[in-house]
Amino acid sequence: MSVLFIFNTVFCFCVETGYASWYGGKFNGRYTASGEIYDMNKLTAAHKTLPFGTYVKVINIDNGKSVIVKINDRGPFVKGRVIDLSRAGAEEIGMLKNGIARVLIIVVSKDKDMNHSNPAKKYSVQVGSYADPDNAARVKNFFEEKGFAVIIEKNKQDFHRIIIDSIVEEGLQALLKELSELGFMNVLVKQKRL
Repeated sequence: MSVLFIFNTVFCFCVETGYASWYGGKFNGRYTASGEIYDMNKLTAAHKTLPFGTYVKVINIDNGKSVIVKINDRGPFVKGRVIDLSRAGAEEIGMLKNGIARVLIIVVSKDKDMNHSNPAKKYSVQVGSYADPDNAARVKNFFEEKGFAVIIEKNKQDFHRIIIDSIVEEGLQALLKELSELGFMNVLVKQKRL
């Protein structure tokens, strides 16, 4: 795997190579880390660090096929993998059958919603706080099995907070309803600083 980042005040050019995988099934219809609903039939992808709304060209090194996808989720969380494509994205580059493929990733543009003069409001939702790290890990695993992208933050008092991060305003009420149905009614919602 190799990564090249070139930054200046105008753009970020990124070329990355590694293995791609794809996801669908139980995640379809669930919230992504960006707060959007995951639709495996749309051209989207999960990446560990690229900003939400970034469009990338993914090229299958073995067959030359390519697709442009929008980053709207976090992952993959498997060592050696650099991007998780939607089912539609994986189909475009001919990797559905094998499940993984060697790819080249090139950042091509930013979404219009990334306009810094009028940024969208985003929220973090804390679903629990635990002194015992094992309890925090169990709750994190529960949410990940339900298709949520969650993080654990440790505060100064050594409490481990379970957080669903960077939820866009349009998806907040639907998320709170889904959390309530899962038995998490007393959550803490904070608007993220722009």
